[in-house]
Amino acid sequence: MKSFLLIGSVLAMANACNKSANPSSSTAAAGYQVNGQFTNAPAGTKVYLSEMGDTQFMPRDTATVDAEGKFTLQGTAAEPGLYQVKVDEGNQVLLALDNSSRVQLGGDAQKLTGNYTVKGSKDSEVWQQLNRRMLASKIQLTAVEQRYGLNAQAGRTDSMQLLKDRYFAVQAASTAEIKRLVRQNPKSVVSAFVVGNLLNPDEQFAFADSMAAEFKKTMPESRYTKALVARLDPLRATARGTVAPEISLAAPDGKMVALSSLRGKYVLIDFWASWCGPCRQENPNVVKAYKRFKNKGFEIYSVSFDQDRGKWLKAIENDGLTWTHVSDLRGWESAAGQTYGVKSIPLSILLDPQGRIIDKNLRGDALEAKLASVLK
Repeated sequence: MKSFLLIGSVLAMANACNKSANPSSSTAAAGYQVNGQFTNAPAGTKVYLSEMGDTQFMPRDTATVDAEGKFTLQGTAAEPGLYQVKVDEGNQVLLALDNSSRVQLGGDAQKLTGNYTVKGSKDSEVWQQLNRRMLASKIQLTAVEQRYGLNAQAGRTDSMQLLKDRYFAVQAASTAEIKRLVRQNPKSVVSAFVVGNLLNPDEQFAFADSMAAEFKKTMPESRYTKALVARLDPLRATARGTVAPEISLAAPDGKMVALSSLRGKYVLIDFWASWCGPCRQENPNVVKAYKRFKNKGFEIYSVSFDQDRGKWLKAIENDGLTWTHVSDLRGWESAAGQTYGVKSIPLSILLDPQGRIIDKNLRGDALEAKLASVLK
């Protein structure tokens, strides 16, 4: 029972302000300005502003809180983007800023993340709505996980299943609310960021693709739009309903085995590696499903991201993986991985007998349930 958030790039092009002015001017400054006031922030408290980059936050400004808890952060933006205002690791917020932003930020410096006020930036307000929804969902999911653990210790399988269903229902409700807010704000850089980074474009391909088309109209030069489009392009070839691209790699005995050679059966393409902990943890579930359905028209085509042949073969033996295995032993540079746009493993794709993709990332009981429904 896990939820996954993905990390990506940044946002839309803004009109440059060519007028030179005093940076402290709130009316004519060639840049953004954040005027804040925090409670529980003694005079001298440092507040840091960083811009979200592709892989990390980049420092942009630092301010010192005065005796009234007030501070000002400012700078210029090459384009609209997301910025982090941070007191410490446990107290930080995200704002959307461009060179016309004049933001008023307030809150408790010791309880900042989920309890702050922001005015003067519609995009920042959109992020605040999304943030509140995600925090509420996280609280609910944590409570369900705790109850699940207690029931697992007590061996209450019926209650465990109910809690698992509850967990996925909370996730679904949160995702639906996020999608609703994104649809309502198609011109927001926050929306473009969220679709590419906080929703899984692979799992939400149809929605992500439709929003990418909208963003190309409203924010065609946005880094977020471009990053989302680039991410969706390889997924387009593996969207549900499409015929899975061909794979032909060497089996452990050196013979080439094509994915298409398994046509006529339901086939699970399983991307994994011996060094991947979550893959090895999932293997018993896959073994269980294979034993149940292997004589009913089901086969598995495992593609390893290993580079060490010995470790690959040992993992196959130790985990009892008695189905078709292939690899080019190129790790993340695997030809099949490149074709399928694999960014993380384990990744599984279920094909029908005609080689069309019918589902993805079926874990645990979900794989058996799906197979039971198609192999009646």
